[in-house]
Amino acid sequence: MIVAGLGCRTECAAEEIVALVREAEARAHCQATALAAPATRARAPSMRRAADELRLALLSVDHAALEQAQPRCVTRSDVALRAVGLASVAEAAALAAAGPTSRLRLPRISSAHATCAIAEIA
Repeated sequence: MIVAGLGCRTECAAEEIVALVREAEARAHCQATALAAPATRARAPSMRRAADELRLALLSVDHAALEQAQPRCVTRSDVALRAVGLASVAEAAALAAAGPTSRLRLPRISSAHATCAIAEIA
């Protein structure tokens, strides 16, 4: 399984998410088999539209799983830490959804309103 983990601001459009996932896939030389986002963002209409356009399942990751994945994250965002209490959202979502033995294939990349990281089962 290859999971594209996402983090985004509430105003992020589906088109921006899709473009960022495609950029991440190109950089990682792979194709995601699923998307993952924090439970609070997975319900957002733009996230659901992006998943539909990419034809990928959207996995909702709860806060506890995101916290557990933090030690395996390689990047840190003080902005995310202040906003949601997590130093890395996209990486944690990807790692948590891909499972406990997963590893990052691509650390977090960013667009104006979103972040994306790719994890795979190791």
